[in-house]
Amino acid sequence: MKNKIRELRKRHKLSQEELGLAVGVTRQTITSLEVGKYTASLVLAYKISKYFGLTIEEVFDFSEVEEF
Repeated sequence: MKNKIRELRKRHKLSQEELGLAVGVTRQTITSLEVGKYTASLVLAYKISKYFGLTIEEVFDFSEVEEF
């Protein structure tokens, strides 16, 4: 799942560690999210989106997610 975390983080001049601390995860988790190795849980997606003042859909791209 693609996301705009890196773009938002850079725009807000945050390190990966600072964003991780703000949303309760490690720097490594933020790195994994940014490179697409890890998909955020709904709770983490909500925390990240809320931190940036955006909706989940504005941060995460669901266009490639299969519908059930």
